[in-house]
Order: sequence, then structure tokens, then C-alpha cells
Amino acid sequence: MSEDRVEYSLGRDVLTPSQLTRRARDLLEDEFGLIWLAGELSNFARPASGHLYFSLKDGGAQVRCAMFKPKSSLLRFRPADGMQVLARARVSLYEARGEFQLIVEHLEEAGEGALQREFERLKALLAAQGLFASERKRPLPSHPRRLAVITSASGAAVRDVLSVLGRRYPLLQVDVVPVPVQGKEAPPAIVLALKRVAAAARHDVILLTRGGGSIEDLWAFNDEAVARAIHASAIPVVSAIGHEIDFTIADFVADLRAPTPSAAAELLVPDALEIRRALEQRAGRLQLLLQRRLQRHQQQLDRLLAQLQARSPAARLQLGRSRLDGLQLRLAHALARSQQRTRSRLDTLQAGLLRQHPRERLQRLRLALANRQQLLQSSLRARLDARQGQLAQLARALHAISPLAVLGRGYALLQDPASGRIVRTPSDTTAGQLLRARLADGELNVRVEG
Repeated sequence: MSEDRVEYSLGRDVLTPSQLTRRARDLLEDEFGLIWLAGELSNFARPASGHLYFSLKDGGAQVRCAMFKPKSSLLRFRPADGMQVLARARVSLYEARGEFQLIVEHLEEAGEGALQREFERLKALLAAQGLFASERKRPLPSHPRRLAVITSASGAAVRDVLSVLGRRYPLLQVDVVPVPVQGKEAPPAIVLALKRVAAAARHDVILLTRGGGSIEDLWAFNDEAVARAIHASAIPVVSAIGHEIDFTIADFVADLRAPTPSAAAELLVPDALEIRRALEQRAGRLQLLLQRRLQRHQQQLDRLLAQLQARSPAARLQLGRSRLDGLQLRLAHALARSQQRTRSRLDTLQAGLLRQHPRERLQRLRLALANRQQLLQSSLRARLDARQGQLAQLARALHAISPLAVLGRGYALLQDPASGRIVRTPSDTTAGQLLRARLADGELNVRVEG
């Protein structure tokens, strides 16, 4: 069968499937053009060709989508099933299967994921430009007189701030500058409020605050224009956005970040009770200092009066008499010390003269001679005793090796009486020869019998 229109009987105009799908595709593409669509990814597939095929669904329906490689290569995230996304696409029809589909041109994360990436991008950019530098942050006044509070006039944050400020420091003049704190109109309104407060130059500090919420609720304070307006403000800015765990770009740019609006109010102003106690302490110290100064002046007056009295003629005469008495006493003491020194020196010279008299020298020489004689006798006695001990020791040693000592043990010494030769062996004698036997206590004449 031809794909062209075919005329059938009964005069009916019949379309082929190709003609129908082509006409439906043209109608869809002409009617919708490029649209934005939000939904959840499902049935995600990435074949080797690099094209992406997936479905976008919500609670009631789903639509098939295709994203071809030239576009898919530009994605800044990795799509996955279950991810919420925003898609810019052309509505079309896949003619081969007659299926309704979207040709996706652009895809991005939706919800908090996209916002968080934008937050990190802007944070890195402003940090690199020095908007967060600690050296540019200005100190807050210790006792501010006027405060501008930029916030929602109907929110809980402004009530908390005013309550804390009224309790801690009633002297502070507070001007509430109402602005929207969420939505598209919030960033330009906040920027305008910051510029007007800075231009008025009436306030000592600015508090930019709002209550807690989701990241979408707080997104006005992550706006680049708001951050640059805070940085350009000539008045120090304190930020208190959301709860303690919430951080916004405004917190990093501000001169001081407070965890909550109430905490910001406590940081901005001193406590009136503490000021009163400090004033009372200073008043007491001032009174004590005045009393001490009065006492010093009184003492100085007494000294001056005493000096005036001391300079009268009678007092000066009495002073001269006292000085004269003192000098006379010192002179008498000096004469007595001089006489004592002279007497001591005379005694010393006399003793020295006596030591130099011939009789004294002769007596000292005699004593020295007697001492030396005694030393000589002691030395001779000691040397004699030592020599006697050596002699006795030698005698004992000689006796120990003497033949006489051997004879005392029962031995006899035989000698030839004619020659005095000692007989040592039997061969030294002959039969009938006369010998002399010397014993320990005498001698015997003996004859050799054989």
C-alpha cells in the first residue's frame, strides 16, 4: 500500500499511520515550541552513543524524553533516577513508534540541589574578590545611639529584636526599615534599603535580619546584589539570618554574623544593668580617689605648716643650738677616739721594741736550741730503734739458714781435723781415719771403722 492518501469506496478520506504521526508531530511542534518542564527522572539510560533517554514524571503522569549528545555533553551534573530536574525541551512525536516525547535542549537540577550549587559558586566568586576578608570587617560601636533594622515589619524576628533591645538598652533609638524578606521582590528592596540607610548617615550600625526557613525562603540573602550592597555600605552591617545552623552569603560579607535575631540584639548593645553596676563601681572608685587626694592635700598642708614654723627666728635659734650641741658631742667623741688610737699605737710600738731587746732574743734562741736538741734526740732514738729492729730481723734470717740451726735438730757436721774440710760422702774418708763431729752443743772425735 502507498503512503500517499488512498481513495476508498464510499468517498472516505483515509490517512496512513505515517501521515497521521507526521501531521501530529507538526501540530505539537508548532503549538508548543520550547517549553520548561519540572519533574522526577526515571528510567534513565545512557547508551554508548552518548545520547540520554529517560522519563519525566510527577504523581499523575509521565512523558518520555531524549537528549542527544551535543547537548548532553554540556551537563554540569550526573543525572540519576529519582532526581528532581528542570528541562527546557521541544514537544515532538517519535514517528517510528507513534510515541509522544520531548527533545530536551537543556537540563538542570531543581530544588535545593541547584540552589546549593549556586550558593557555592557565588560564595567562591565573592571570596576570591575579597568580600569576605577579615581585615575589611569593621568593629561595632560599643554604645550605639541609633540602629537601623532592615527586616519584615510583620515577622517574629523584628519582635524578638525589639524586645531584647528594650530590655537591655532602652536608650537606643531603633528605626525599623520594612522590606520583603523572601521572593523575587526581596533582593532589590533589600539593596535599596541598604543604600538609603547608608546615604542618610543617621545610624551607627545596621541589622539585617529575618527568621528561619528553608533555603528557598532565605534565598534573597544569597543574592549577589545584596552581598555587594552590604560590602559597599559605609555603616557596619550585622547579619542575623534564620537559625544558628543557617548560613547565607550575607553572613559572610557582613561585618559580624549573629546566630539568631535575638543573639544579634544582645551583641549590638550592652546590658543596662551591667552599665549601671559599672557606673556604681566607678562612682565608688571616684569617691575613694577624691578622699585620697584630699588626704594628700591635707598632709601637704601639714608639711608646709611645719616648714613655716621651722623657719621662725626662735625655731632657727633652737635649731642652731641643737646643731652646736651635736657638733660638740661629735668633737668630744672624735678626741676620745683619737686618744684611744694613739694609745693603742703606742702600746703596739712598745711591745715591738720589747720583742727586739737582746735579752728577749737570747731567750728565744735558747728555747729554739732546746727544741732542736729534743728533736735531734728523738730522731736519733727513732733511727737507733729502726736499725735494731733491722738487725734482729737479719739475725733471725741468718739463723734460719745457719748450719748450727740444722745441728740443733739432731744432725752432726763431720770435718777432717787436719784440713778442716767437710766430709760429704763416704768416699772422702779412709778406714781408720780420725774425724771431728761437731754437734749442736759441742764436738766429738770419731774414727772411721769402715
